[in-house]
Amino acid sequence: MGPTPSVQMTPETIADLLQPYTAAAPEADWPRIYAQLAEYLALILKWNARTNLTAIRTPEEIVRRHFGESLFAGARLDASLGACPTLLDYGSGAGFPGLPIQLLRPDIQVTLAESQGKKAAFLREVVRTLALPTEVWAARVESMPASRQFHTVAMRAVDKMDAAIAEAATRATHQLLILTTSAQPEIPGLSGHFRLDEPVPLPESHAGVVLTARRI
Repeated sequence: MGPTPSVQMTPETIADLLQPYTAAAPEADWPRIYAQLAEYLALILKWNARTNLTAIRTPEEIVRRHFGESLFAGARLDASLGACPTLLDYGSGAGFPGLPIQLLRPDIQVTLAESQGKKAAFLREVVRTLALPTEVWAARVESMPASRQFHTVAMRAVDKMDAAIAEAATRATHQLLILTTSAQPEIPGLSGHFRLDEPVPLPESHAGVVLTARRI
């Protein structure tokens, strides 16, 4: 694999790339968010050179696919069941969708669950660098105390999705927020205690959608 392209991604460049994704949250503090995303991107490119954080290597695609889709999903929380005080990012990986949601919604207490040690170390570095209140849970979600409950559980491209959704359903008091590549009428692993909203297509994507499952 060749070296990561050396591209200067300024907050202004990031803002231009994210235009299709950010219209749903016009009142957010976008100058701050774009500046933080530029720092976040620099950390991804630095760490990705020596560890496999994400298979997407080009800065532009990281901004669109990872930042943009996560922010678009986060904007959907504005139409959720009341306030969203807590959110669990199940299988966070390099921080998606949890970290962009944290930047968009600093009022939410976000927990990033990531069991792989190198990725969890990266998440801690981002949290430290950006001075975020975000918690990093460096273990499997199943190892959390049963008392750990969250208003919303979000997930994107996790391994063993059916089992993950079944576990996530036990942690979510109000809703699940799922970024996926197919609009299934039913989701295996989702209990009968949740109702699926209509899928919302992701901008700039042929098959990607945001699914919201609300607790009945």
